[in-house]
Amino acid sequence: MIINAIELKPIELVKLMHLCSVSLPVGAYSFSQGMEYAIDAGWVQSPDQVHDWLECQLLFNLARVDLPLLARSMQALNRNDLALLAHWNDFLIACRETRELRLTDLAMGEALQRLLPTLGVDPLFAKREPASFVTLFAVACAQWHISQEGACLGFAWAWLENQVAAATKLVPLGQTQAQALVAKLQPVLPDAVLLSSQVNDDQLGSCLPGLALASALHETQYSRLFRS
Repeated sequence: MIINAIELKPIELVKLMHLCSVSLPVGAYSFSQGMEYAIDAGWVQSPDQVHDWLECQLLFNLARVDLPLLARSMQALNRNDLALLAHWNDFLIACRETRELRLTDLAMGEALQRLLPTLGVDPLFAKREPASFVTLFAVACAQWHISQEGACLGFAWAWLENQVAAATKLVPLGQTQAQALVAKLQPVLPDAVLLSSQVNDDQLGSCLPGLALASALHETQYSRLFRS
């Protein structure tokens, strides 16, 4: 499957790359999102198993929660419907199945909320108001007039890059192995974006019990590098 060619003006592309950069100070490097437990428990031990773990999340988690709700949040913003934006923000937070997955989303959201004004973006949410990282990513993309497809593809890329970085430390992977893994997973990103555009409201939601269990069990893991 492929998605239509994404046309972005040069400044829009630069701003999207800025938002997706691994150097963006939102603390994404602190969270493995359950992968650390999966590796410690022996569920994931090789580059091929990391590939399968990440591909499954892209197609059955991001494509069914984060990406369709990112698009819906941008649609609400384009209609200036802040009540609908708040609804989808609450829905996003409710979709986080464990305390640690919720922490990941809200901690990164809080960091992005502090950062956006320095980038010329009104975060729209008041301080201490719970805001999903996905929602605030949508706020920035909408104010920068980035297309929904472009925003979704950029978000998926940033997620993949951070997860491979976590796997590099945890498996561990060599730098060449990590880059080969990224290259192998790149074609899955547009597939996930296309799939997300076909998800109806009553189909929203993740169904990855193994991920939820890994995240929940990570909370009591004896030795940890990551916060989730």
